[in-house]
Amino acid sequence: MGGMKIKLDTYRDLIFPGLSRRRVDVWVPEGIDGPRPVLYMHDGQNLFRSTRLIGSGWRVAETVSALAEQGMIDPPIVVGITSTPNRLGDYMPQKPLQSAEGLAFINSQMTLQKMKPEQFKADDYLRYMIEVVKPYIDEHYQTKPGARNTALMGSSMGGLISLYALCEYPEVFGMAGCLSTHWPITGKYFLDYLEEQLPAPGKHKIYFDHGDQGLDEAYAPWQARVDALFTNKGYNEGKDFQSWSFPGDSHHENYWANRLHIPLTYFFGVQA
Repeated sequence: MGGMKIKLDTYRDLIFPGLSRRRVDVWVPEGIDGPRPVLYMHDGQNLFRSTRLIGSGWRVAETVSALAEQGMIDPPIVVGITSTPNRLGDYMPQKPLQSAEGLAFINSQMTLQKMKPEQFKADDYLRYMIEVVKPYIDEHYQTKPGARNTALMGSSMGGLISLYALCEYPEVFGMAGCLSTHWPITGKYFLDYLEEQLPAPGKHKIYFDHGDQGLDEAYAPWQARVDALFTNKGYNEGKDFQSWSFPGDSHHENYWANRLHIPLTYFFGVQA
């Protein structure tokens, strides 16, 4: 699969007031007829292309195609939405963290960049997905309807915004993949938000994972608290959510690519 030729439809004119312009790449699995589920992914610039910084990236098309060839998944259309210089502001869950106390906490976690209130754009980013990107995809591609056929996925800050989007729009997004979720930057504030806003169990699938090297070294205690919160809310681990740990893995696209097959199979798996 390493030499696979990947055909992308690229859009640069899907815009939203107040947000920086960004590119949207769409990949449609080849050789598959009829409507497809859809996977919306953040940091779209890292999904399909190789660069010196990230290496071969997520290898999304290769992994989806391999799983489909083995009959393991119903292969989704993949929509990659690129990030911008305001990535932190776009992906930082906005409602639980926009108070003065929350802003002070966030800035206490950061050494290179301090967040200003006007940089918080997550709610606009979600509206951009709901009001601009998703309607365009549904109109121009053969997509399966409903939240049960619509997934989100991202890593680090992309994991935070994926879970936030599902909580804010549970009738739109049925699945959220959160790889190496950067919990420490949100402290207790996002956990408090989840206590109030996590949808009732039974209609959603949420995937979590983390390594134990690099930035991921700090994630295990936070993920344990999230897992306990989900269990206390009635979520059945294995069915309603999955939480994986990968000793030796660090905070990089190569590691996320190596375990991408797990959430893909969980979300889009074909029943034997």
